[in-house]
Amino acid sequence: MAVRAKFRCMSETHKKWGPEDSHVSRSYEFMAAYDADAPEDQRFAKATPSGSLTIQVDNPAVTFEPGRSYYLDFTPIEA
Repeated sequence: MAVRAKFRCMSETHKKWGPEDSHVSRSYEFMAAYDADAPEDQRFAKATPSGSLTIQVDNPAVTFEPGRSYYLDFTPIEA
């Protein structure tokens, strides 16, 4: 069964690494999104009332905007 959650990007942090700090990766922190006035958020809160996620991204084409909400889909992998 697939599960969908709604998370808001809370922050973006840049991290330098490698020889002479020549590479930059970004870390993003997400929290479960909830707006008491949004019917969708009320439905999500019944199944996922709280949560957090931190990811590190090295691909420059992949970016997330702090303050914006995103869907996060969990789909089981076949064994």
